[in-house]
Amino acid sequence: DQAAAARVESDYRMALLQLEADQALMDAGLIPEIHYKKSKLQADELANRTQIEKRRLEIGEESVEAQLSSQRARLAQASALFDLKREQLSDLRVKASIAGVLQEVPVEIGQSVPSGTILAVVARPDKLKTELRIAETQAKDIVVGQSAKIDTRNGVIDGRVVRIDPAVREGTVTVDVALIGELPRGARPDLSVDGTIEIERLENVLYVGRPSYGQAHSRITLFRLEVDSNIALRVPVELGKSSVNTIEIVRGLEVGDQVILNDISQYEDYDRIRLN
Repeated sequence: DQAAAARVESDYRMALLQLEADQALMDAGLIPEIHYKKSKLQADELANRTQIEKRRLEIGEESVEAQLSSQRARLAQASALFDLKREQLSDLRVKASIAGVLQEVPVEIGQSVPSGTILAVVARPDKLKTELRIAETQAKDIVVGQSAKIDTRNGVIDGRVVRIDPAVREGTVTVDVALIGELPRGARPDLSVDGTIEIERLENVLYVGRPSYGQAHSRITLFRLEVDSNIALRVPVELGKSSVNTIEIVRGLEVGDQVILNDISQYEDYDRIRLN
């Protein structure tokens, strides 16, 4: 250790001083040469011991540093393992990313589940959106940004199309509508609603309810009721653009005409029918 090395070095310095004194006495003829040689031998021996102790001290310091490095590595490894376990423990306490109402917990307490499993469903009653399922034949004209009206049965609220599902499921396309303004009373998650998306607005259009047959931009025949009569005459009608419930009349009818919209294909060979 350092104390032993310091003690040997101190003895070596004392031996050097004794050697210098004996050399001066020998030169003066006061002591025999053998006494000087004995002091020199002792000094040389202590010089060697001093070098050995210094080297031993250096080796000891290197060994201690190596042990410290090993302990530091083990400490860092243990610290990383501790952080991992603490993070895993924290992950077991699942917290929703939003403040809301707990709707559903599809797992049981103590159940082991794989990563990515839905543990709970949380909804914000004040931040709702509407999912409308539109028939695939009618979804072709819907684009993001179109206005919509959502009927919650307790009130009608404005909305805007924000997403259109690219996939068709069971013959329908899901359209997400963001709600604008204050929600009506009774609005809540998973509420069944009706929605109308405004694809295009036409001004000064003659229209009727959409018949059970006939498509947009086609020509069909309809039975038109005669005024003050129970007789209906077949008339050719040209259709224009259509919505879910109504269709544009391009020509063939006038304002105030009454027509039969039901399927009367069994009378296709007749141009006139009487209503009972």
